Amino acid sequence: MIIRVLGCSGAIAAGCRTTAFALDDDVLIDAGTGVGDLTLEELLRIEHIVISHSHLDHVLSIGLLADTVSRSREEARRPPIQVHALPQTIEALRRHIFNGVIWPDFTRLPNAEHPIMTLVPFSTGEVLNFGARRIEVLPAVHTVPAVGFAVEGKNGWWVYTGDTGPNPELWMRLRGMSVRHLVIETAFRNDEHVLARISRHLTPATLGQELGQLDGSVDVHITHIKPGELDAVMGEITALSSRHRIRALVAGDRLSFG
Repeated sequence: MIIRVLGCSGAIAAGCRTTAFALDDDVLIDAGTGVGDLTLEELLRIEHIVISHSHLDHVLSIGLLADTVSRSREEARRPPIQVHALPQTIEALRRHIFNGVIWPDFTRLPNAEHPIMTLVPFSTGEVLNFGARRIEVLPAVHTVPAVGFAVEGKNGWWVYTGDTGPNPELWMRLRGMSVRHLVIETAFRNDEHVLARISRHLTPATLGQELGQLDGSVDVHITHIKPGELDAVMGEITALSSRHRIRALVAGDRLSFG
């Protein structure tokens, strides 16, 4: 299995795309602006989207993708794209995006019997099965209901925390896993610790405290850094002297884990 990083920034600028990952060629994990760099042929292969939470930088491309592929999928009589999320996230998508005002409701287009997209609820702790691939839904602590995800491979787990502040439940669960790759956010510098606490994000200091609860020595990939903040945030992270191998995640990265 291969995870491709389509977007990993906390905001947009030239060369910066918001959060989206591709698992193989048919599953998206979050659907930020990075999805827009896929070719039409690649977009047509997407069958499932799993969403961590309802914030715009993680869901913006769902409706755009549905609109782009709708005619081709309808003509080929393909089943709906399944969007998997917490019930609260699904309600937010229905009420605030797919409402006919912000965007058409593709769960009822071209008609309610054969829509382009369906919204499928999951719960924290549930395991989603896509063929032989297993994705476990992990707890997250954010300003809206949120989760992370763990993808099981033959050579260990790829773990994505989603947007989260300090999260004791996550580390309790990860102690029972052989984590190969950990994708974890650090949205703010240390001097913005008050804003980070209010918005339930991490700083380098709180990242260090969180990683201290992770056993072993793991490949850690930092995500959700805003444009222009990369050097400052990574400089503070480098000063942590962690036993883990830490680097900034970059769009275009490919993480293989069996």
